[in-house]
Amino acid sequence: MEKSLDEIQHEVDQYISQFKEGYFSPLAMLARMSEEVGELAREVNHSFGEKPKKTDEANNSIELELGDILFITVCFANSLGINLTDAYDKVMHKFNTRDANRWTKKDTD
Repeated sequence: MEKSLDEIQHEVDQYISQFKEGYFSPLAMLARMSEEVGELAREVNHSFGEKPKKTDEANNSIELELGDILFITVCFANSLGINLTDAYDKVMHKFNTRDANRWTKKDTD
C-alpha cells in the first residue's frame, strides 16, 4: 500500500514524538540534510562516475540515501509546521505556470 505525504509526515512525527529530544533545530537539520545529500552524491559517483567503491566501503545504495533525504525532509517540515502536500502543490503550480515553456515538450503524436 502506498502512503500519502500526510501519512508519511504523521508516521515520522509519531516516531520522533517518542523521544524526549524531539526534532533537531532547523540549523542542525539543515546540516544533517547536507550530510545526507553528500552521501547520495557519493553513491551516485560510485554507480555512474569514475570512482568505484573501495572493497572495504559500506554497501549503501542510492535508494537508501534518497530514503534518508526524504526522512530528514519530513522531519524538517514537521518541525516547522509545513504540510508537504501543500508545499508540493505550490511547487508544481510554479512549474506548470512560470516554467511551462522552459523546456522542449515531447510530441504527443
